[in-house]
Amino acid sequence: MSEPPPSVRGGGVARTGWRLPGFLRRPRSPRTIALALALWLAVVGNLALWRDLDRLATGPGRGVVFVGSFVVVLAALAALMLLTAWGRWMKPLWIAILVAAGVAQHFMLTYGVVMDTAMLANTMQTDPREVRDLLGWTFFANMAVAVALPALVVLAVPVRRTPWWPQLWKNGALFALALALALAASFAMYSRLAPLVRNNMHLRYIVNPIAGFTSAATVTFGSRFRRSGALVPITGGVALGPSYAKAQKPPLLVLVVGETARADHFSLNGYARETNPELAKAGVLSFHDVRSCGTDTRDSLPCMFSPLDKSAFEKRGAEHENLLDLLQAAGLAVLWLENQSGCKDVCDRVPVQSTADLPASVKAKLCDDGECRDEALLVDLDARLARLPEARRSKGIVLVMHQMGSHGPAYSKRSAPEEKRFLPECTNTTLGQCDPQQLVNAYDNTIVATDRFLADAIAWLNDRSADHAPALLYLSDHGESLGEHGIFLHGLPYTFAPDAQKEVPFIAWFGAALVARRGLDTACIGRLLDTPYTHDNLYHSVLGLLDVTTPTYRRELDTFAPCRKSAGS
Repeated sequence: MSEPPPSVRGGGVARTGWRLPGFLRRPRSPRTIALALALWLAVVGNLALWRDLDRLATGPGRGVVFVGSFVVVLAALAALMLLTAWGRWMKPLWIAILVAAGVAQHFMLTYGVVMDTAMLANTMQTDPREVRDLLGWTFFANMAVAVALPALVVLAVPVRRTPWWPQLWKNGALFALALALALAASFAMYSRLAPLVRNNMHLRYIVNPIAGFTSAATVTFGSRFRRSGALVPITGGVALGPSYAKAQKPPLLVLVVGETARADHFSLNGYARETNPELAKAGVLSFHDVRSCGTDTRDSLPCMFSPLDKSAFEKRGAEHENLLDLLQAAGLAVLWLENQSGCKDVCDRVPVQSTADLPASVKAKLCDDGECRDEALLVDLDARLARLPEARRSKGIVLVMHQMGSHGPAYSKRSAPEEKRFLPECTNTTLGQCDPQQLVNAYDNTIVATDRFLADAIAWLNDRSADHAPALLYLSDHGESLGEHGIFLHGLPYTFAPDAQKEVPFIAWFGAALVARRGLDTACIGRLLDTPYTHDNLYHSVLGLLDVTTPTYRRELDTFAPCRKSAGS
C-alpha cells in the first residue's frame, strides 16, 4: 500500500504531486525569517523613500547618502522585526506587517502622502465610499508584488523549533546589534542626513512601515493620555444682543463648509479660468488671503468652529464646546445638513439631517452609488427647517451645509454634465496616471459645481428675504494638491505642506435686511478683501454677524467688526 504524500511541517501547505523548491522546504529559524523580511521591507517596501532620495540627494556625496540611509533603514527594520522572531505562531503577524507596509507604500507612491499622525487619524475615519475611490488596479498590482510574494514564502517555509532560552538571548543580542548599527550609522551620517531631512521633513514619515506604526500608536494611545474626557463648557454668559429686542426680521444664516477647495482656482480670486461665473453675478465678497487651520478635515473642521485659535487648539488638554453649541444655547435654531462623511464631532449636540434622508426619487436624479452632488443639499430645505422648534426659528436660524465639494480623488464625480466646462477631464482615481491638464480640468469642474451650488443657495435665501434677514458664508476646510512636486490630495503635516493645501476660499454674501440689521458697510468690507485671515476668524465673525454676545468673543478676530457702523456692536 502506498503512503500518503507528506506535508510541509510548520508551513501549513499540503503537497500532492509537486514539490516545493529546496530552499522553501528547509526549516528556518524565526530570526532568519524576520531578518529576511526586514531586508525585503528595506528594499521593496521603501520604494517611496528611495524615489524621494533619488530626487533630493544631489552632489558628489549622493551615493554615500544612499548607502548610509539604506544601512540606517535596514538596521532599524531588523531591530523591529527581531521583536517578532518567536516561532511559527508569528506568521500571521509577519503577514500583517507586510500588508500594512504594502498598503502604506501604495498611497505614498500613488498620491505622495506621508504616514504622519494626521494621515493615520484620517485613515481611521475614512468611509467605504472614499476607500473605493482610492483603490485601483495599481493598488492590487502593488499588493501582489510587495505583499503576496513574500507572504506566500512566509506561509510555505517551515519554522524551526528552538528552546525559548537560547532564542531569547540570541534575539536580544541581535536586536542590540541592529539597534547599535542603526544609531552608529545615523551618527556617522548626521552631517549629510540632518540637513537633507531638516529641509525635507516628510522623509521622516515615509520610512515604511516604521513611520506608519509609530503614527498609529500615537493616534491610538496618545490622545488618551493628553486630553481629558470631560467637555469644557463655553456657553456660560451667552445671550442674544440688542438687535433682537427690536422688531426686525430674524437672521437666516447659511454657513457652507467647503471641501478641498483651493483659493487659487477661484476666478473670484484672480484665477485665469472662469470657474465662478454665477457668483460673479451674485454680488459676493471673496477674501483673497485666507489660510486653513489644518490640511485635512479631521483637524480643520473642529478647529474652524472652536473658540480656540490654531495654536491653542493644537495644544488643548480637553475638548471644548463649539460655535454651534453656543448659538443653540443663545436660543437660535441650528441645523447641520450633511453631504460628506461626518462632522468630526462638531455637530454632536445639535440637530443633524443628511442628504441620505432624501426620497428615493430624488436620489435617483442627484445621487449615484451612495454619493450625492451638493445640489441635493438644497432639496426640501423649507421642510427641513420646519422640523426645528418654532420658538427658536422665530429668533433666527443657522443652517450649516457640509459639502462634498471637490473631494478627491474621484473629481469627475463631483460635477454634473452641464457643469463640465473644461474637457477632457481625467476619470482615473490613480491621479499620477492622469494627464496633468485633464486632472486640472476635472478639479476645476468641481469648482464650477460649487459656484453653481452657492449661487443657488443665495437665490434660495433671496426668496426668503421677505421674512428673514439672510446671509451666506462659505469657507473651505482645506485645499488640495494636484500633482505639484509629485504630491496629490491633502493631509501633509502643516509645517511642510504646500500652500495649495492651506490657502482656502472665503466668500460672504449679505441680504439687504441683514446689512440694515447689523449696520454693515459693504464698501468697507470690500476694502478688506486682501487682508490676511485664517480659520481663527470664523468663530468670532459669525458671533458678530448674528449679534450673539459671549465672554469668548474677540472683536479683533471678527472679520466684519471694523465695518459695522455701530462701534459697540
